Amino acid sequence: MGLFKNMFGGSSPKESKESEKLPWIALQSLEQLNEIEEKSKTKTQLIFKHSTTCGISRMVINMFKDNYDFSEEDFDLYYLDLHAYRDVSNETGFKFQVLHQSPQLLVIKNGVAVAHSSHGAISEIDLNIYK
Repeated sequence: MGLFKNMFGGSSPKESKESEKLPWIALQSLEQLNEIEEKSKTKTQLIFKHSTTCGISRMVINMFKDNYDFSEEDFDLYYLDLHAYRDVSNETGFKFQVLHQSPQLLVIKNGVAVAHSSHGAISEIDLNIYK
């Protein structure tokens, strides 16, 4: 049974340890989008939209985790499981005027998306300029 759970999306201890590497904040409610907009006036906010059923999304999030080298003082980092919170995912696009894609990284500063990218291009965003 454990083999099938791991093959079909169950979490392994390795995945749990990897997710602890970054200071993720779970993005699970529409109210949080207003908080993100407000907080972005004093600190840059990042939203990582992830599709838990997509192999490419899994590969990109792993690359993002491996290359993320910032502290909690630099950014608030939100994780959005777009399948579990589809309404939040849809509203994120409307609120920040960004066409939905996944995986996708949005950089929110002063209430607006100042950068966004998807798939492998996420690694091309220079987050240093948004600190």
